[in-house]
Amino acid sequence: MSFVVSPDAYGRYMGRYAEPLADVFAAFAGITAGAKVLDVGCGPGALTARLLAAGAEVAAIDPSPPFVDAIRQRFPGLDARLGTAEELPYDTATFDAALAQLVVHFMTDPAAGIGQMARVTRPGGVVAACVWDGPTGALAPFWDAVHVIDPDAQDEALLSGAHRGHLTEIFDAAGLRDVAEDAIAIDVLHPSFEEWWEPYTFGVGPAGDYVQRLDDEGRGRLETVARERLGHGPFIVTATAWAARGTV
Repeated sequence: MSFVVSPDAYGRYMGRYAEPLADVFAAFAGITAGAKVLDVGCGPGALTARLLAAGAEVAAIDPSPPFVDAIRQRFPGLDARLGTAEELPYDTATFDAALAQLVVHFMTDPAAGIGQMARVTRPGGVVAACVWDGPTGALAPFWDAVHVIDPDAQDEALLSGAHRGHLTEIFDAAGLRDVAEDAIAIDVLHPSFEEWWEPYTFGVGPAGDYVQRLDDEGRGRLETVARERLGHGPFIVTATAWAARGTV
């Protein structure tokens, strides 16, 4: 599974969903102007941009060197570091809040990652995370098409946090208090099937890896099945995520 890809490729693949999701997620987390916030697994900066627009003081970290380079160029002077959630290089109780958008399901040890986010957040501060719902998330139309051809394909629905209650379990294991979990959703308009499909061929994440492993015939068959299911466009993808927040 690769996220060492160009920020442009990631933006066309996931940014089209991550950017509108960031608005809803930041509101769910209760971020306000003046808050000192850590964006964990920041990617090219979809959530970072939303937090900065809200007037927060933001630091960001991601394990992908191209993403860290991109966010430094996008936001000069921002404290952007290379690293993982499980080993956050910040002092204890540094932030008012720590957020992770579309990250928990890719953590090697989600409870440890959320625990580190809690460690670097001050007592009384907020830790929040969101993950696409497996059956109704942004990538569900792609995996639904895959399963028509390959019913046993392992999609992202089994990853951590991808169903109701998973994030709550992880937050409880990390020792957070007053944990609340809810579904949040966005609608994304795709003007054409090609605009929706092409980013899946870029090799980003588990879906991109799946497409990369197919031969030309298999890739063509999957594209045909997806087009039959979605149409030529325009069409709307309603993407649902589970979001949880807790108090340190």
